Amino acid sequence: MTAPSMFDIPTILTADEILDKAFKKASKVDYEGETRIDTVREINISKLKSASDVIVSTMGKYVKAFPSIDRQSPFYAELINVTIGRDKLKKSLGATDWCRGTVARVAKDARREIVGARHIADIDRIRRGAYGRISSIVKQVDKELAFLAKARATMRKFPTVNPEYPTIVVAGSPNVGKSALVSRISTAKPRVAVYPFTTQEISVGTFEKKYLKYQVIDTPGLLDRDLSERNPMELRAILALKHLADVVIFVFDPTESCGYEISAQEHLLDVVKKEFGEVPIIEVENKSDMAKSKSGRMKISAETGAGVQKLIDLALSKLPSQQHL
Repeated sequence: MTAPSMFDIPTILTADEILDKAFKKASKVDYEGETRIDTVREINISKLKSASDVIVSTMGKYVKAFPSIDRQSPFYAELINVTIGRDKLKKSLGATDWCRGTVARVAKDARREIVGARHIADIDRIRRGAYGRISSIVKQVDKELAFLAKARATMRKFPTVNPEYPTIVVAGSPNVGKSALVSRISTAKPRVAVYPFTTQEISVGTFEKKYLKYQVIDTPGLLDRDLSERNPMELRAILALKHLADVVIFVFDPTESCGYEISAQEHLLDVVKKEFGEVPIIEVENKSDMAKSKSGRMKISAETGAGVQKLIDLALSKLPSQQHL
C-alpha cells in the first residue's frame, strides 16, 4: 500500500551529503573578468551563492514536504504522534528551517564582504571562513536530519484513508480472522504472518454498493490491556476505531484456535465498548466452517464466504443514514 500523496517526502540527505552536493556544485562555477581580482571576486561570490542556494533549497524542500500536523485529520495527527512524536517532528523541522535561514544569512554577509575586499587573499579568506561556518551550521542539524529520514520512512508506510468515506472497522483479538474477512469483502490485501500480531500495519480496502464507496479497515490485533499499556501497533488499532469507525465489526473465534479463550475475547469486547461506546458494534463469530457455538451471534466463515454478505448488509444498515442514503 502506498502512502498518501500528502506524505510524498523527498529522500532526506545527511549533513555531509548536503554539503558535498553544495560544494561540488559551487566548484563548477567559472567567470572571467577584466582583471584578476574581478575574476576572483566574482567566482567566489558565485561559489557562495551556488553553495548556499543548494543548501537553502534542499532544507526548504524538506520543511515544505512534511505535512503540517495541525492541519491533518485527527486520525493522521494522532498516528504521527504515536509513531513519530509530534513535538520531536516539530523540533526537527524547526531546526532544519533555522539552518536554512542561517546559511542564507552567512552566505549573504560573506558576499557583501567580498564586494568590499581589495585583495585576493582577503577574498579567499572570507570565502573559506564562510564555508567553514556554513559547514558547522549544517552539521549542527545532522541528528535532526537523521530523525526526519526515519520519520519519512515511517510516514511512507502510513495507510491511505479517506475520512469522507463511510468506514467499517474490523477489530478483535489476534488471529481470529480479521485479515481474511477484510480481504473477502474489499480490495485490501493485508500482509499476514504467523506470529501473535498477524497484521503488520493497518490495511485499508474499499468496496462499492449501489454506486456508493465504502471503506473497510483491518486493525492490528487488540490485546486485553489498558490503553496505557498498549504498544504502537495496538495504538494504531485504537486510532482507527476512535477516529475512523462508523461501525465496528468485532470478530470472535469460537474455536479458540487463535490462542485466546472466549472469556478473554469477551472481556476485550467490553473494553472496546467502554472506550468507543458511541460507535455501533456488530458481534460476529468467524470460522463457522470449523465450529459453531450456541451463542446468538451471527456466524460467518471468512474462509468460505458463508454469511459474509449478510454481515455486510447488516454493517451498512448501521451506518449513519446520511452516509448511505
